[in-house]
Amino acid sequence: MPSDKITAPRTPKQLRIANAVFFFLSGFGYASWASRIPTIQHQLHLNEAQLGGILFAMPIGLMLTLPVTGHLLSKHSSRRIMFFGCLFFSVVLGLIGFSVTIWQLVLALFCFGVSRNLFNISTNAQAVGVQALYNKSIMATFHGIWSMAGFGGAAVGYFMVYYNIGTAYHLLGVSVLLVVFTLWFIKGTIYAAPVPQPKKKLFTLPEKSLITFSLICFASMACENTMYDWSGIYFEKVIHVTKAGATAGFVVYMIAMTLGRFVGDFAVNRFGIKNLLRFSGIFIFSGLLLSVLFPLPLTAGFGFILVGLGVSCIVPMVFQMAGKSTTMSSGTALASISSIGYLGFLIVPPFIGFIAQAAGLRWSFGLISLLGALVVVLVYNIKDDKA
Repeated sequence: MPSDKITAPRTPKQLRIANAVFFFLSGFGYASWASRIPTIQHQLHLNEAQLGGILFAMPIGLMLTLPVTGHLLSKHSSRRIMFFGCLFFSVVLGLIGFSVTIWQLVLALFCFGVSRNLFNISTNAQAVGVQALYNKSIMATFHGIWSMAGFGGAAVGYFMVYYNIGTAYHLLGVSVLLVVFTLWFIKGTIYAAPVPQPKKKLFTLPEKSLITFSLICFASMACENTMYDWSGIYFEKVIHVTKAGATAGFVVYMIAMTLGRFVGDFAVNRFGIKNLLRFSGIFIFSGLLLSVLFPLPLTAGFGFILVGLGVSCIVPMVFQMAGKSTTMSSGTALASISSIGYLGFLIVPPFIGFIAQAAGLRWSFGLISLLGALVVVLVYNIKDDKA
């Protein structure tokens, strides 16, 4: 267990590397689960509506613990919360593959959502602390590492599916690796003393100045999690490719998102957040629409590339802005803004299953494309001095 005491001084570069490792662990672990969703659907004989209902469990667990995470981060260092969150995340990931009934899977995904919330918010709070040590934007790069890890996790998942490796063995192996890396790198992360907050309600809405960013985060996270949960199934059911090819659709999306995040800091420093967000919304809208109007492997794949580029930098930039709050600690501010952003994560992707069951996946993706247009509209409410 990490001590909540200041450790030996470390350079900004050392702290940045250690924090980047935890972004990598988060992305690799989550993509490992996402790459096996089609397999789990087949194993449990689930239709789209049933899968959509089951997928509700994870964001529900995540949402219910958002205010708790904000409270914990006001009492304990983000390093301690990140340590326990990562261990919890790793253990639950290993258990998902052993789910043989619907209710076992629901319970595992609920706990997975709880663990992801503790892990991700505290990791981003760590990143805000490291960002403060630099004079240029580095936040998008952290999320780029998350995406790179996601691509790695998806690629490993592809080979696991191709060679018929059981989901239980796959996810358990990843779980063990995550625990080992957590224990090794936790002492190298930044120590940030908790900032006591005035006594108030457990659930805290973002400041008025951040509401627009919160809504943009809502739209982006809805699209992002839709792609995590449904991109493989869309390729399998609409594009009519093999099971291995369905995972390839997810991999294409992850590659694009990874590349977008690694050039995101350069784009922000050169063009500003407002222009970046505007083009991000355009890419999301046009990419999803292209995959709906022309459901062929090449055109849908290119559409997924555009969506990946579109969602790549929205959340990192929103979190960077929220971390500058003068009335909340960075951890509390991120938890607060996430309370709206994760509503998109919670509400939208599971409804894809219900809409798909009634009208088809193409209609579902067509409706989601409108969220990209919403981002473009909301960008006009951002004040220039904020961007």
